[in-house]
Amino acid sequence: MIEFKRSVCSHDCPDTCGLLVGVENGRVVSVKGDPEHPFTRGAICVKVNHYPERVYSPLRVLHPLKRAGAKGEGKFERITWDQALDETVNQYRQIISESGGEAILPYSYAGTMGVVQFHAGHPFFHKLGASKLLRTICSAAAEAGFAASMGNIPTTDIETSVNSDLIIIWGSNTLVSNMHAWPFFLEARRNGASIVVIDPYKNRTAKEADRHLKLKPGTDAALALGMMHVIIKEELIDKEFIGRHTTGFEQLAGRAGDYPPPRVENITGVPAAEIEWLGREYAQARAPYIRTGWGPSRQIKGGMAMRTIALLPGLVGATHTKGGGIIRSTSAAFAFNMNAVMRDDLAPSGVRSINMVQLGQAMTAVDDPPVKALHVYHSNPAVVAPDSARVLTGLAREDLFVVVHEHLMTETAMYADIVLPSTTSLESTDLYRSYGHYYLQMASPVIEPVGETRSTLAIFNDLAARFAFTENCFSETEEERIRNLLNSDSPYLEGITLDNLKEGRPIRLNVPEDIFSNGLGTPSGKIEFYSQSMADQGLDPLPDGEPSIDGEGEGRFDLQLITPPRHQFLNSTFNEIEYLRNKAGKPIIIIHPEDAATRGIEEKMRVRVFNDRGECCLYAHLTEDTAPGVTVIEGLYWPRFMPNNRGVNQLTSQSLTDMGQSCAFHCNLVEVKPSSD
Repeated sequence: MIEFKRSVCSHDCPDTCGLLVGVENGRVVSVKGDPEHPFTRGAICVKVNHYPERVYSPLRVLHPLKRAGAKGEGKFERITWDQALDETVNQYRQIISESGGEAILPYSYAGTMGVVQFHAGHPFFHKLGASKLLRTICSAAAEAGFAASMGNIPTTDIETSVNSDLIIIWGSNTLVSNMHAWPFFLEARRNGASIVVIDPYKNRTAKEADRHLKLKPGTDAALALGMMHVIIKEELIDKEFIGRHTTGFEQLAGRAGDYPPPRVENITGVPAAEIEWLGREYAQARAPYIRTGWGPSRQIKGGMAMRTIALLPGLVGATHTKGGGIIRSTSAAFAFNMNAVMRDDLAPSGVRSINMVQLGQAMTAVDDPPVKALHVYHSNPAVVAPDSARVLTGLAREDLFVVVHEHLMTETAMYADIVLPSTTSLESTDLYRSYGHYYLQMASPVIEPVGETRSTLAIFNDLAARFAFTENCFSETEEERIRNLLNSDSPYLEGITLDNLKEGRPIRLNVPEDIFSNGLGTPSGKIEFYSQSMADQGLDPLPDGEPSIDGEGEGRFDLQLITPPRHQFLNSTFNEIEYLRNKAGKPIIIIHPEDAATRGIEEKMRVRVFNDRGECCLYAHLTEDTAPGVTVIEGLYWPRFMPNNRGVNQLTSQSLTDMGQSCAFHCNLVEVKPSSD
């Protein structure tokens, strides 16, 4: 008989779905959505629907392993947990004695979004004196840009968008990466709202929208300034709101005056008439709502792009209008006692920091001391990190000791000296916040750990014990950490306890209907059209619409490349499921017919995509869904499933964004030619 148990999707998605996991004879046999979850309402994506195939994948790592061949060859021998942990500790002790703790580098990110397991290694590496990892690869530019305009605060609830009469989805393929927002947008449409998508190509969401503005990659700030030009020139602003809730309007008006629609058309490729139309529609809407994605921020000037978009509601008073506003992320409302899991106080003063975006450089060029050990968990850097040719060169170093916690034998695990088998979210306890809604949920194991797998927290507690670390954090259980996380004075968490979370149901935070009713999070407490704090950092205090450019390829490569998500994968996750790979089909590059014709490229032809950083082979798909000069590769396929075993991140750079030190994944210049092999 199948018993259904509540759980939570642990993956890096704003929806954080409530799940009902079917268990029979101690095995997961099905996963479906929890219809009682107020936001996700019983629906799950095609990826998680196949989760049992992930738990019981032929690639699942079930026992500790030690490398028995060349790095990357994938030859391992089974060892015991004691052997694996002792080997790790002995290697770390030797490295510390020879080069100091900074020669050890942890590398982790969002393989799980559970607050406990995500941060399980932080206290250990702080105590060890290891190099600190700047975990900025994804959202840091968006966070910094948005904060410069509105502060690091919670943003408008997606559920309120049902009251909107204009929804702008800006740089988000919502049907792929935020599918549970779509029913709320559709309800607004049934009530008369229009849905407008702004994106460089006609993705799944754009095809379902009422209107699509196809802008060139890296020109989002210019488009927003063009809208502002129209709104200000035609006096469609909310003067009372501007006077009470914003600063720097006169300076902004001067800057927006430099971006008339004809100039913005030259920058963005969006016709001037479309810019004028959208500016008027936005200003004249009763309750305009903007859903920002992460696409605009994954450019060299991504922080400025997000800062500029975030100012639009301030011109028309949308933030304080029912159904209006803007959402970037809801994360700030989950104001836990993060020191309970971070323990920054354990780190020696002056320890160096290494940005995870620049992992390839760290492993091949950093000295004094060089990185001699890499400890990877909740990530697959051989696939997801930029400039992957350089990353693989680093991973292949025989003098680099690599430890990988993993569920599966990934590309990164193939380079490990020690592989430690980890539990999935269905086999461990954790607390799940969301960055797309305001519900908090705890998940307990629905099955016993498969094989000899252990949770990330258990693994780090075991390592800490071998180092004789005595702080309480190195012996805490998951539930004890959750209780400590909830020990916060945040009004949003008031009344939420471990006991009521243990029931497994989602609990809504105590957020007001108007999330901005208590003011903004900027130094002035207002929306800052002019940012003095940016000026103090030597940055332009006003929005700047100059486009992002891949400086490494400028003048030598002619095609822009963006690398958005693919429907069947989540970053590199779910490649292990054959059904999803088959549904995804061959890896393709989307290219405009004009660009294909000048290069002798035909539909379905195998092509070579390259720049100075690397190359990969894909199959051409010719379509006007993208613009001339713009190519699109939806990823991420594991390299083993790509022609020539080379992945898309061969083409992306380690350059950091203007704000937040994030990765400019969508700012690449490439060339495409027919493949000769």
